[in-house]
Amino acid sequence: MAPHLEDISMGPLAEPSLPTGFRWEPSPRRVRVVFGGATIADSTHVMLLLEASHLPVFYFPLADVRSNALERTERTSTSDLKGPATYWTVRVGDRVAENAAWSYESPPPHGPGMRGYVAFYWREMDAWYEEEERAFGHARDPYKLVDVRQSARHVQVVLDGVTIADTHCPRLLFETGLPVRYYISPEDVRMDLLEPTATTSQCAYKGQASYWSARIGDRVFPDVAWCYPEPLALAAQVVGMVCFFQERADALIVDGEQVERPNTPWSQKG
Repeated sequence: MAPHLEDISMGPLAEPSLPTGFRWEPSPRRVRVVFGGATIADSTHVMLLLEASHLPVFYFPLADVRSNALERTERTSTSDLKGPATYWTVRVGDRVAENAAWSYESPPPHGPGMRGYVAFYWREMDAWYEEEERAFGHARDPYKLVDVRQSARHVQVVLDGVTIADTHCPRLLFETGLPVRYYISPEDVRMDLLEPTATTSQCAYKGQASYWSARIGDRVFPDVAWCYPEPLALAAQVVGMVCFFQERADALIVDGEQVERPNTPWSQKG
């Protein structure tokens, strides 16, 4: 995905019976899961678990899951909130995903009412759909904001002493829990210093990103910039534009003032 860090915002609608930092609520979306060429889950009655410091997760009623695709395994785990977990292998024909689904058959009284629901590891499945649109990365947090605004600020990106981007017409992407991201037209970027890489990532809110490394003299900045060639609707305004990790740049300068370098999971190339 493109750079992305989850931040769960808990509002007044959180269930009063649950500990702080959790929400267990119905989602109005029709959600489908595809694996091995088959739809193994299809429901208009999914539940959404929002758990602090975790990605949002869809839980499907067992009645809306293809039961002959699930095989119980010996793996177990325990959560103070959710109780003991049972794991399932997903099998469709010759395709197998070991321990790719789980359920809580005996949740504690103080936790969410998860009995009778099953969840799947997103990346173990082939594709997810919300209504008729492809979904990426993980379930969305309905309380998270992604907002894009056109701007006239003067934005410069400096790598190894070279101004690699310089624009007066960036688009600013505001996303809950993340630093402002500055998207720049390729016309205002030294594209001759960028080299496309095989790296891709997925964001539930923005879609699938592709990456560039920058080569300046003998120095390489791996995967320092990205773009969304076909962004989802929330990020449609940044289609094809270039964004740099200000965490890794020597300097990001906005209207003549250097922006403080944020500390995020992308501060260093992993």
